[in-house]
Amino acid sequence: MVKHQPLQVYERQLCLSCITGIYGCRWKRYQRSHDDTTKWELLWSLILLLTFCLLLVWFYFWWEAHNDYSEFNWFLYNRSGEWSDGTVPILATTAAGFTYIAFLIVLALCHVALGQQLNLHWLHKIGVTVALLTTIIGVISVNQTWAQEWDVIPISLQATGPFLHIGALAAVTALSWIVAGQVTRAEKMMFQVVVVLLYVSVLLALYMVPLHITSPCIMDPATLKPRPNVIGHQGAPMLAPENTLWSFQRALQMNVTGLEADVAISMDGVPFLMRDLTLRRTTDVEKVFPDRQMDEASLFNWTDLQQLNAGRWFLKDDPFWTVHTLFQHEKERIANQTVCSLEQLLKLASYHNSTVVFRLRRPPPKHPCYDSWINDTLQAVRQSGVPQSLVMWTPDENRTQVRQLAPDLIQTSVVKRSHQILQQSGISSLLLRYNQVSREEIGNFSEAHINLTLYTVNEPWLYSVLWCSGVSSVSSEAPHVLLKVPYPIWLMRPNEYCLAWVSADLISFAVVIGIFIFQNYHMIRYRMSGMRSYNPEQIMLNAAVRRSSGDINVMKEKLIFSGHPQ
Repeated sequence: MVKHQPLQVYERQLCLSCITGIYGCRWKRYQRSHDDTTKWELLWSLILLLTFCLLLVWFYFWWEAHNDYSEFNWFLYNRSGEWSDGTVPILATTAAGFTYIAFLIVLALCHVALGQQLNLHWLHKIGVTVALLTTIIGVISVNQTWAQEWDVIPISLQATGPFLHIGALAAVTALSWIVAGQVTRAEKMMFQVVVVLLYVSVLLALYMVPLHITSPCIMDPATLKPRPNVIGHQGAPMLAPENTLWSFQRALQMNVTGLEADVAISMDGVPFLMRDLTLRRTTDVEKVFPDRQMDEASLFNWTDLQQLNAGRWFLKDDPFWTVHTLFQHEKERIANQTVCSLEQLLKLASYHNSTVVFRLRRPPPKHPCYDSWINDTLQAVRQSGVPQSLVMWTPDENRTQVRQLAPDLIQTSVVKRSHQILQQSGISSLLLRYNQVSREEIGNFSEAHINLTLYTVNEPWLYSVLWCSGVSSVSSEAPHVLLKVPYPIWLMRPNEYCLAWVSADLISFAVVIGIFIFQNYHMIRYRMSGMRSYNPEQIMLNAAVRRSSGDINVMKEKLIFSGHPQ
């Protein structure tokens, strides 16, 4: 007689098949395993987690560094000599890598939740390795070429910290479902204790994080200082070619309180506006003077400079991706811009009663104006007829002489010093990068009646943080954006923030306790009903179970022939 083992009934789960198939290429049921994950695969899981954390920081860095994309591109131009938007490939690869690694993390968590063995496919291991190495190389490159930009992370946390804390708390609270499942299904007491201790430690650390979150926007709104003045850095370079007359006119149309420019001196002693050492990026010098395109801008005389077009490059390169927003008459005006002199800028500022701050670049040693550059610039100031009280003078050289010749100039330093030294030197204004001063130093300068201007501030979140900090003015390439910010993006009283923090912690704690109780109760019921382990595929060994053929597929997994003929 032939004895048959009852057929096993297998209910397919497409979701589980996709999860194990995409993560480890285990599409068939017999390839899955509920055994413990091997140490090798645990190592790869740690590498995957490390890559995710590193990419998360890298992605956050570039997201907040949007304020300084133009600065980064300018750095690349100075190193390579060719203009290109270097942020595009970085952002594209970062977004793609972060999405890919985050997807693998989600799949890994699903494996853990369903009790499946982690077994990352070798193609994914290659992808994770490439993502990790690429990110490490990127971090090293930024650290070598643009190290000052790392300061954007702690500064941005002043604006995003409270909200990132809520997001992280929600994510860790949601993970309690997986943690509770692992603890209740585990058979080893030591494993349960270690997992619970690790999870509770992370949770308690998150509960205490707000003690270390400091933001100037957590304050009493009644103590908020007046809105910081906005100075057009190189005019309005997002809407018009930088350092041109039209760029400054566009900035004045937006009611900026001041204009900032970069000044060089020509061979015949005429101060003119130019940021770069050469004329290649912002003029058509390659076409007009092809043999001199690599020469320094200050080695041209003013007559030669007036022959150059300083606007067509803007329409061609579109450095801020804004050309498509301009009207046709604006494009025509841009196409006819020429190199602007300092005197032209000062006359324009005088007409609009606007402050002017300029950075004066000393010409090279063999330049005829190497020794007279200060006097040449002062002469341009006097010839323009602008009131001296509207001009912020930044060069440190010969300040005593400058005070004697032009006593009403606003003496401004671009080097950070203590307010005591500034007062002793007769300096009443500071022009610094936004990462060079702390909130306490801003308060000290304000109390000492030293006007502090920070550059370059383009993003509303950064403008809001500096506003709450009490900064008197900022220099911006995007005045059209900042002048639309009527109030700090967010402002919260300390007691309101404390209430939100405590409420979030209590809600999280209650949810975690509830999940652990539910998971434990659920497991006890299964064990009492005879189920010793949780099987997500619901394999039913009772051949008497009958369902419609549309709901389940009957698979004949084993047919055992046993016994002997009688």
